[in-house]
Amino acid sequence: MKRTGAGVLLLVAALGIAAGFALDNVLTAMGRPTFTPAVSLPILLLLLGGIVLALAIPIFRATRGRAPGPVNPFRALRIAILAKASSIVGAVTGGLAVGLLAFVLTRPATPSLGSLGTVIATAVCAVVLVAAGLIAEQLCTLRKDDDDDEPGGPSSGVDDALR
Repeated sequence: MKRTGAGVLLLVAALGIAAGFALDNVLTAMGRPTFTPAVSLPILLLLLGGIVLALAIPIFRATRGRAPGPVNPFRALRIAILAKASSIVGAVTGGLAVGLLAFVLTRPATPSLGSLGTVIATAVCAVVLVAAGLIAEQLCTLRKDDDDDEPGGPSSGVDDALR
């Protein structure tokens, strides 16, 4: 599995920014109020980041020999995929919040502090989720086994006399 790259996260965040700006633009064109995320969204983003890290720490301990028993590679992969998905969700949610914020701040009317606070909190918590997802993905990295070397390498089973 490839690690989540900065390019993917930036692309997803840019799509989120465009979607947030367009959503508020369409809503105001229809005469409706702008979209404001629920107060519980930033809290849920933080909880998700904490859960992802809490799931990744035992894998990290097991791969470094600090926990009894072998590492289940399927569990490590599942948690790494969850971490990758969390970082992508955090990037798109953060982008959406930044797009909403950009739309509101470019209007001539002064936005209410309550709705602005929720949008800013969502953006900040989304960045925390991206960071937690990337850290958890790093924690779930398994060490390379000796038999993972290239054929003909030092651990390929070739007799020392033939080298």
